[in-house]
Amino acid sequence: MKKDLGVIQAIYPMPVLMVAAYDENQKVNVMNVAWGQICDYDKLILFIGEGKKTLKNILTSKAFTVALADEKHMDVADFFGMSSGNKIEDKFERTGYHAIKSDKVNAPIIEEFPLVIECELLEYLDQENISGVIGKIINVKADEEVLNEKGKVDPEKLQVLMFDQFTNGYYLTGKRVGQAWSEGKELLTK
Repeated sequence: MKKDLGVIQAIYPMPVLMVAAYDENQKVNVMNVAWGQICDYDKLILFIGEGKKTLKNILTSKAFTVALADEKHMDVADFFGMSSGNKIEDKFERTGYHAIKSDKVNAPIIEEFPLVIECELLEYLDQENISGVIGKIINVKADEEVLNEKGKVDPEKLQVLMFDQFTNGYYLTGKRVGQAWSEGKELLTK
């Protein structure tokens, strides 16, 4: 029998996304966003609350990058989620991480994270119950060590972090357990 748990954010897993943008002076700001996903073939959506420094920067620069955090960089990813660019002027600099300007969009690429999605701002959602940005994916860059022999991203090598809102834990992805659009084929013939 199922037990009532009340209102909780019961979607699992949630990505650990490092969203980076420049401010009006080309200063790097990065935030940790768990509420984001692909929303079309070449688009993603990030639900970012009002008042966030990174949201202001995205609206100013009209571009951003989204990096997938991995276990190796969990401490910095967590710091980006605990700290505010509105309160800590040297937030990015404190990490000792390195940023380069994307050659595709007006946004920084954080070199330490193994995979980055370069996006242009398409739309800003500012409704009574939701705030966020929709980005057009212009390009994806990945470190060679997370690619397979065919040049595709290998999730087992990528080892990205997932966030759970049940206990506020971080978990790793990686173990392949099946093939999409294949495991359920037998049920199509019933």
